[in-house]
Amino acid sequence: MYISESKLKVRYVETDQMGIVHHSNYYPWFEVGRSDFIMESGITYSQMEEKGVLLPLVESYCKYNEGAKYEDDIIVKTFIESISPVKVIFNYDIIRERDGKLLAKGKTTHAFVDKNFKIVNLKKKYTDIWGRFLELK
Repeated sequence: MYISESKLKVRYVETDQMGIVHHSNYYPWFEVGRSDFIMESGITYSQMEEKGVLLPLVESYCKYNEGAKYEDDIIVKTFIESISPVKVIFNYDIIRERDGKLLAKGKTTHAFVDKNFKIVNLKKKYTDIWGRFLELK
């Protein structure tokens, strides 16, 4: 199983009055991890879109264990939990770099659709993209 690692530093704007990262900011971090993961497969998300493949979010989840704080260095570990020809589930671990503490775990489920938002069978219609994803499963 391939695990992508994206490094980020918590910005002040991402924190709330309590000095911890607001829960809504974990989802943009998931997106960073997912984009990096896809790019590491050898294709960018924008290249997938140009070919006609979109990945709309159909479900999301996050379990918060401990809040990240301003200027924490974090690592977003991203990997595929499961994949089928019509959908992919990505998992994310948000780790504080200095102590390796797992701050949050998340997952997002995405469908493979065309530009008209019709489900596509990636294995049949876009075999090159399908193969790239399978190599990283």
